[in-house]
Amino acid sequence: MEMFAWETLGKKTFRKALPEEMFKPTKGLAANQGLYNGFFGGKDCYGPFLFKTQLGARNIAIFFLSCVAIAGIYGALSASKKIFVVQALPPS
Repeated sequence: MEMFAWETLGKKTFRKALPEEMFKPTKGLAANQGLYNGFFGGKDCYGPFLFKTQLGARNIAIFFLSCVAIAGIYGALSASKKIFVVQALPPS
């Protein structure tokens, strides 16, 4: 919803949290959040099952870390360059 329907379904869902005039200027931020949350949702849903496959835990971890990097790059391009540092780089 955050990526594709922020200005329609998002308004209905978050009508009490945000004034209507804030949805258009925050569309890029919401899309970034939706992409990032989608990757984490995929990890949470499929991660426990994929670790038991022949692909192995390392390959799965690399895949999902790549997803986080893609989300950081998307955020840097669509919203703010600072998002890349905050989202895509590993914590210290």
